[in-house]
Amino acid sequence: MPEPIISTVDIVLLIIKDDRLCVTLSKRDKEPYVNQEALPGGYIHAQDDRDCLDAAVRILQQKTGLLPPYLEQLKTFAGAARDPRGWSISVVHFALVDADLILSATNPGLTIWPVDALRRLPFDHNEIIATAVERIRNKSQYSSLPCYLAGETFSLPRLQKIYEACLGETLNKVSFRRKMDELGVLETVAGQTESAGAHRPAQLYRLKSEFKNQLKLLVRGL
Repeated sequence: MPEPIISTVDIVLLIIKDDRLCVTLSKRDKEPYVNQEALPGGYIHAQDDRDCLDAAVRILQQKTGLLPPYLEQLKTFAGAARDPRGWSISVVHFALVDADLILSATNPGLTIWPVDALRRLPFDHNEIIATAVERIRNKSQYSSLPCYLAGETFSLPRLQKIYEACLGETLNKVSFRRKMDELGVLETVAGQTESAGAHRPAQLYRLKSEFKNQLKLLVRGL
């Protein structure tokens, strides 16, 4: 009788920390690669999970205690060589959350690493993260995707830093603000500002309610 295929879901959980795009890793508690850092993941429960998104939400809550504001299926990774236990398939998702949620999480097994400073990870997790970063860089060119990394409220200078971290490049301030106006996804938070050092306080913004669960796309990119 052939060995069953290992069927899992892995999640690339991304945040912005110190103005850098970072990934959240979880210490494995089982072999293979016990006690090594890897992407949060787990088996698909055929009796409980209606689909892979259900599995991703369940695994994220179990491993991190978080329900991210944005979760998207990335790609399916499969093959005989990616897992030492045998032929495996992983339906990978990526999630975006405000860094404060991760930093306040009570799971001591969570660690945060800049995506451009990763060491060799178990399985094919380096390849998976690189694929997620490429997706983020592409979608940040023409959508409101990076807003999901900013938290409930944020200033425009802060949001620009987040876009720059996602894109891996510096943006012109005037051009960035024009594109945010074109997107039309933000609204001011009346009476709320953020201290900006020697500069005058910056107005705080938030996503309009109708865009909290959907992306808005630009006709032309940043």
